[in-house]
Parts: sequence; structure tokens; C-alpha cells
Amino acid sequence: MTISIRQATAHDAAAIAPLIYDAIGDIAHRLTGENDEANVLSTLETLVRGQENRHSYKNTFVAIENDNILGIVVLYNGQEGATFDRVLEKWLAAKNVQTSIDVEAHADEYYIDTICVAATARGKGIGTKLLAFAEQVAREKGYDKLSLNVETAKLDARRLYERIGFTVTGPWTIIDEPFHHMVKQLD
Repeated sequence: MTISIRQATAHDAAAIAPLIYDAIGDIAHRLTGENDEANVLSTLETLVRGQENRHSYKNTFVAIENDNILGIVVLYNGQEGATFDRVLEKWLAAKNVQTSIDVEAHADEYYIDTICVAATARGKGIGTKLLAFAEQVAREKGYDKLSLNVETAKLDARRLYERIGFTVTGPWTIIDEPFHHMVKQLD
């Protein structure tokens, strides 16, 4: 299996949206202002095709094999995250959805917002490749910290992140859900 990672394009939105939904679950409902799955997916596609939000194709990288998208990672710096969140709050307000989006990273961190591998491709090392890619991008952009948040209930994911050098730096809350904030110091 030959996996490559490339920058996403707006044309990838239909393949990316279900992976975002799979990764963030119920949080997707709050981020889109939608309740049923079809509308959530459609709205996520719109966000992926957009340019000034956290899930934009500009912040997304895809793992591909034979032109099939098997996984994604969404990356940006913590300072950009706050800007993206204000834009998303205004967008939601225009849909008559009032919500406050929680900050997910410190300003001095490069942040893994979302990472997901398609169910049919799990266990093949794609997630590990995406994490290594995120680390490489963070270094290239001059960051010495790479961070992510993992739901407290996802013990296997936490163990994976710890195995590759992330440590829990404290509790974090995202849209009323408990998470561990994890940081990897980059050399």
C-alpha cells in the first residue's frame, strides 16, 4: 500500500465531510447548526469548500491511495483557531444559531484539530503517517509545540498519542464535553 499525503482541495469536500463527522461526532451538530446527519454532512461540505474556517480545505490534508481519500488531518496554529471560531460564530448567527465556540489550543501551539482514518483503512498505519506529517508541518512553520485534544473516554487514542510523544497537559472542555489537552514538544 502506497499512501501519500497532499493538500486538500475544495473538490475533496464530499470525501472529507464524513471523516470530519466521524471524528467529531455530536460536536458537528453544534458547529453546523444542523440536527440531522444529511444536513450536517452537507454543511460540513460547505465549510470544507470555504476558506476562512477551521475545516477549510486550506487547513486540511488528505491521505490518499490510488486517488481514494483514506484519511484526513486538519491543522492550523492556535492563534488562527481563535479567528476561525469568531468567523464561524458569525456564520452560525446568520443561521439564527447562537453558540460560543471554545478555544481549542494555545496561541503558541500548532494544532491538530481533526484527524480521522476511514473505517475500511484503519490499522494500516495511516493515522501514524498523518500524525508524523502534522509534526513535520509544525516544524516547517517554526513551532516547537504540536497539540491536540482527545476525548477523555477515548483511552486507546490517548495511549497512541502518548506512545508517539504527546503528554497530557491538562483538562480541556470543548462544547461542554471533557477532553485531555495533549502537547508534543518538538526538537
